[in-house]
Amino acid sequence: MKRRLLILCLAAAAVGAAGLGVVLLKRYTAEREFAHQATLARMEADWVRSHVVLYSDRKVAAGVHFSESLQRMGLDAQSAAGVVGSAQKVFDLRRVRAGNHLSVGRSVMGELRAVRYQIDADRMLWVFSGDHGFHAEVRTIPSQTEVAGVTGTVRDSLFNAVIDGGESAEFAIRLAEIFGWDLDFYTDPREGDTFRVVVEKKKYLDGQTAAYGRILAAEYNNDGRPYQAVLFRDPAGNPAYYAPDGKSLQKAFLRSPLKFAAPITSHFSRSRFHPILKTRRPHLGIDYGAPVGTPVQAIGHGRVVFAGHKGGAGNLIELQHANGYETMYMHLSRLLVHSGQRVEQGQRIGLVGMTGLATGPHLDFRILQHGAYRNFEHLQLPPAQPVAKRDWNDFLAARQRWLTLLPEPDGLHARAAGTRAAASSQ
Repeated sequence: MKRRLLILCLAAAAVGAAGLGVVLLKRYTAEREFAHQATLARMEADWVRSHVVLYSDRKVAAGVHFSESLQRMGLDAQSAAGVVGSAQKVFDLRRVRAGNHLSVGRSVMGELRAVRYQIDADRMLWVFSGDHGFHAEVRTIPSQTEVAGVTGTVRDSLFNAVIDGGESAEFAIRLAEIFGWDLDFYTDPREGDTFRVVVEKKKYLDGQTAAYGRILAAEYNNDGRPYQAVLFRDPAGNPAYYAPDGKSLQKAFLRSPLKFAAPITSHFSRSRFHPILKTRRPHLGIDYGAPVGTPVQAIGHGRVVFAGHKGGAGNLIELQHANGYETMYMHLSRLLVHSGQRVEQGQRIGLVGMTGLATGPHLDFRILQHGAYRNFEHLQLPPAQPVAKRDWNDFLAARQRWLTLLPEPDGLHARAAGTRAAASSQ
């Protein structure tokens, strides 16, 4: 009986010892795992403090020195001076542009780690802070170019439709310029108009658009009438846009001598009452009402035959164009060209004023053909040259390639357009 009791006691003790051993082993294992996790946590925290950089970003303000921009973002004067001194060795900071992005990177503890400034779509200025001071370098921004489809519907203006579609103001301006000889995008757009475009996009590796390349094809449907454009080359080999039938979309002259829209305050007339001379006399031009300083542009390529003050015309510019055309720009506040100079279509040549016989700021614009004054409002503008016969087969290939990639108006096939274009270019 005693022997049996002893055996039971020993067995119980053994079970207890085994249980205690298990508990102690688990505790040891847990403590060891805790210590390991604590070590990993400390190592991770050290790594985060050493490697993680948090960036704050803002656009450079106009008229603000680079050093002052850095101080506005929290750098002390000494650190800002160090960054500027290092950066100046690799990049001329006088070329810093308002509106470009400037970023300051700090550790999680708030220590300065890096400053970066985006020079342009392809380059980034980096200034790194280290134990031995600052180090600066200019790096290429990794990017890739792809062909993409863009589409949209106009609610009130082309500009807003493009912005609402996620594209930039630059894209809206370039699209308007393509069709600018046939459409006035201040007055012609109607609600429900649609546009479709095939364009090259340079994209950063994170998918953001860095810049636009060539617009390869475009269509603008204005109140049910479609206008299409295909990028090709003119007879001289320069890039130019053509309708599908090979006719140039460009005209020899622009539709307006002003860079921006302005109301016509006085029309072409053979007998107009002059507000200053108080007599009836011919007004052989068009008056555009615009504030002083409004840019005036040459409506076509030409040569300046006169630039100066001339009686009642005030400050006057006369241009001579091809095929017997001449144009006159009167009452200017400032002349930006000189006699004998060659000018390009769309080049800014002067600023609106009210010099000479003028009751208010305006541009008096006149056009002559073989010495006779013509009414610019009713003048059929001469077109530029069509696709050259020797280039016709190449144009047909370009037309077939790019027009077929125009995305559907609902935009469902925009992504597919880019995929097909990439495949076809290989």
